[in-house]
Amino acid sequence: MSKSEPSVLAFPHADAELATLAGAWLRRLAGERRVSPLTRDAYARDLRQFFSFLRDRFDAAVTLSALAALKLTDVRAFMAHRRAQGVSSRSLLRQLAGLRSFARHLGREGIVSIDVFTKVRSPKLARVLPKALSVDKARELASGEGDDEARPAWIVARDAAALALLYGAGLRISEALAIKRGDAPVGSVDSLTIVGKGGKTRAVPVIQPVRAAVESYLDLCPHPLAADGPLFVGARGGPLSPRIIQLTVQRLRGALGLPDSATPHALRHSFATHLLGRGGDLRSIQELLGHASLSTTQIYTAVDRARLLDAYQSAHPRATTA
Repeated sequence: MSKSEPSVLAFPHADAELATLAGAWLRRLAGERRVSPLTRDAYARDLRQFFSFLRDRFDAAVTLSALAALKLTDVRAFMAHRRAQGVSSRSLLRQLAGLRSFARHLGREGIVSIDVFTKVRSPKLARVLPKALSVDKARELASGEGDDEARPAWIVARDAAALALLYGAGLRISEALAIKRGDAPVGSVDSLTIVGKGGKTRAVPVIQPVRAAVESYLDLCPHPLAADGPLFVGARGGPLSPRIIQLTVQRLRGALGLPDSATPHALRHSFATHLLGRGGDLRSIQELLGHASLSTTQIYTAVDRARLLDAYQSAHPRATTA
């Protein structure tokens, strides 16, 4: 468990019994379910916020019997309360998922049956298409071109190698920074085993230009890298923070004249969009990205249609009227 566990497991608005049950649920999520610490902490905050709302609503500490007696209007009032605080539909959806998970836990353990959360209609999410870069801009960004700031050559090569993995292999930034030195894609090593969201493992091929970028970084890196240590390290040799890569991309955006939507994650979107545009099939792209559901990957078909429509509107002589 993380160092933040004592605060995560504190539920001051619930009685001792309910707070203990909530703590047991969080430990189960981290242990048996292998939920990431960030997700577990978010669920804990969500549950605390719900208990705080109920404490104010009923003017009493929240108990197990009070949860079992909840009405649909109570849950709807909580969601309206969160909406009034400016919480987005996506955050509300996650919060509702956490509350449902806690309720299912209580039911599985034979403690109490709470079905009110299943009756609540989930918030609708606006369909936002990923913003992919053009092929040329993605190549420029992924290669680190335009990074003219006076920084050590090995750091420039390090950032370029990390960005190459995002665009060339479709990795999330967290996945790229989790690679161990002993697993580095160099020489004849042309694939990576990536552990993605939910602990799901996938094999990812690594093309030669990406391997070359990693090799260039390793040739210049002044720090000794243990085989079981991180591939990418910071200026002092410790694990590299994702924030450093984000700042690098922010700097490159200015140099290359790219919009604010050009983020590290946009390189992953570009990877998928460009594969689809070159004839890649959705199932293969799904596997490469590590999506649990094909429906998640299908959003890129809309991105590709939008790209084709833009090309038509700008190039076809009958697309516009004089």
